[in-house]
Formats: sequence, structure tokens, C-alpha cells
Amino acid sequence: MITETESAAGLKGRIHHSACKWCYSMMPLDELCRAGKEMGLTSIDLVDPADFATLKKHGLTSAMISFPSIAGPSGERIGSIPFSFNNPAYHDLLAQAYEPLIKASADFGARNVICFSGNRNGMDDETGLKNCAAGLKKILPIAEKHDITLVMELLNSKVDHPDYMCDHSAWGIELCQLIGSPNFKLLYDIYHMQVMEGDVIATIKSGHEFFAHYHTGGVPGRHEIDDTQELYYPAIMRAIVETGYQGHVAQEFVPTGPDALGSLKQAVGICDV
Repeated sequence: MITETESAAGLKGRIHHSACKWCYSMMPLDELCRAGKEMGLTSIDLVDPADFATLKKHGLTSAMISFPSIAGPSGERIGSIPFSFNNPAYHDLLAQAYEPLIKASADFGARNVICFSGNRNGMDDETGLKNCAAGLKKILPIAEKHDITLVMELLNSKVDHPDYMCDHSAWGIELCQLIGSPNFKLLYDIYHMQVMEGDVIATIKSGHEFFAHYHTGGVPGRHEIDDTQELYYPAIMRAIVETGYQGHVAQEFVPTGPDALGSLKQAVGICDV
């Protein structure tokens, strides 16, 4: 269903558009929200509770809340990409960090909170699956109570996140099946999965029931999603629409030129199929 914001921007409303906050750190969030809404965005991804008031001011939601973090015994940032649910030593601290974030996100009206597997550090896939499931099951009752979906991001371990465990869609889908809760799904990052395994459209079609959210990015380089890179985003977006998906797609590329907002508006147009 098309929103007033999308209609005013001349968008079709079949894909709802978002952008990741960290990619626009060169400008205040208030500026990103204002400009984003003018081009039809209805969400800003990867924000923290401190940002909720700014999003509310502009009538925006967040389709994906950022992760919480808590100091570990050796000073590690538990909850961040390398230090997360595949390590049982972190499970109690993760529960302590996620519970207030889940509650605050629900109060704001958000529905998705991001999470990560953690790095392998020599761990085999099967042990990682069991450890992640055990840790997530500690906080899933809280998520279910507040109608929040915990969403683990698929990231590449080839270029950007060496040693990350949840680096293939098949592993993530197996974890979803092991947990068996509608409140745990995956963030299918198109950039990351093109780097790791390719076959993007076929994977979206076969695995879409496990994908709660999508991120974009140009390959190679994670820059603009225009004709300078190898992915053809209009076809990918059409495949997403054909699955019946009604959520947001968030732009998560790093702008290369001086006009970051212009690049964002171009990407929204490319994805508005």
C-alpha cells in the first residue's frame, strides 16, 4: 500500500524505501531525515533509541534498529559483529543488552532489531548453529512478547568481515529452521551475498520466507548501485516484489561523489519498480 510520503515523491509504493544512517555520517541525522522524506523514504535503518525523537519529528520509522553493545570481560564490544551469539560466554550479557533495546524499539513502533552471529575463531558450523540458537532462545520470549523480530544479518567474510560465521544464506536459513520462531529471521544483504555466493535472485525466490529485510550496495566496492557495477537492481527488486514482500529495502552503499543525497535519490529511483 502506497503511503502519502511515497505518493508525494512520485513513487510506486511496491517497494518501501529506507537508507542506513551510517552511510550518511557526513551530515546530521535531521538533514538526512528531511531530505530522505522528500525523496520518498519512510524509514532510516540502523538507528539507536537516541535517534527515535528525530525520526518521529519527521514522521519516519526505522525498519531495522541497530544492535546494542555491552562491555565484555576483556573489553570486547559484545553484541557487535565479531562478538555475538555463537559464543556461549556472551549469552547472559547479550540478554542483558538486548532486553531494554527490544522494549524501547517496540515502544517506538519498530518491528525489527538486528543481531549478528559473531566470528568463527576456529568454531565449526554445527557448533555455531547450536550456540547461536541457544543464545537467541534466551531473548526470543521477550521479542515475541513485544512483537519484535530479531534479524541476523548475512555478511561477507571475503572482503569486509573476515571470519564472520553467518556468511552464507544456507547457514542462516538452517539457523532459522533450528530456532523455529517467526520472531527470528535474516537480513539478506544483497551486496554481501553477491560477494560470497552470487545467485541473488534465485536465492531470494527460494529463501524469501526467511528474509525479513533487504540491504543494497554496489558490487564491487559497495558504492552506488548504478551501471558502474555488476548487479542489475531493477530485476532484483522485481524478484523481491514477486515474493509478496511488503517491507522496506534499505540503501546501504557508501556514496563516492560530493552529492551523497543525489546518489541516494538515484538509488531510490532505480529500486522503485
